[in-house]
Amino acid sequence: MKPKIFFICLCLQALSATMWGQTPVVPGTADEEPPKRTNEHPVNFGVKIGFTSSLFLVSQFSVNDVAIDQVQNNYKIGYFGSLFMRINFDRHFLQPEISYNINRCNITFEKPLPDDVPAGTIPEEASITSSIHSIDIPVIYGYNFIKEGPYSLAVFGGPKVRYIWDKKSEVNFENFDQWGIRERLRPLNLSFTAGVAVTISRVFFDFRYDIGLHNISKSVTYEIPASNDAAEETANEIRFHRKDNVLSFSFGILF
Repeated sequence: MKPKIFFICLCLQALSATMWGQTPVVPGTADEEPPKRTNEHPVNFGVKIGFTSSLFLVSQFSVNDVAIDQVQNNYKIGYFGSLFMRINFDRHFLQPEISYNINRCNITFEKPLPDDVPAGTIPEEASITSSIHSIDIPVIYGYNFIKEGPYSLAVFGGPKVRYIWDKKSEVNFENFDQWGIRERLRPLNLSFTAGVAVTISRVFFDFRYDIGLHNISKSVTYEIPASNDAAEETANEIRFHRKDNVLSFSFGILF
């Protein structure tokens, strides 16, 4: 019996020696292993789709040398699709993108009245409806000020180069006195993009605002009626300068 007791005591002493100095890991403490981020890679690729709402900031708008001071923007929904690459630096990232956009907007205003009209005459309303197709290439810098496990909240901003496809785009002038009105758009434009993004694992939601930095309208021409003995196009009778600001929302996936 004594050898058995001696053997059991020896085993207990060896077990206690192997556990000496070890502290159990308690969930929620600093010793707990942090969860791995499912989208933490040096480089991510992604796709996204979304909707846009355009606002044209109109300046220097005149018809037959009469200035139009009050213009109403009527929002219309556009849409876009994008491919992008995200280069990660801990909480920072750099994200070049390329997207195809269709932005829509409608502008209405009251036509100026001639000087000889009777008092109390109600002016007519005219409108300009735009459907602009473009290829956009923004390069944005972002910072994740919240980044815990698979969740992150980031702010971002950066420049955007925009190529407007003039032949595909449509601009309609309704209820104007001129005939055959056509607006030529500048093909290359520059904007600044700012926004926020929420990421859950590989899914993210993106809210951003694009600020146009210059006038996108190159010229507006129209045809003079044949009754005036000059049936040809002439420019600068309609002056229309506008900057295209766009609010957008998108849903995307990281790979």
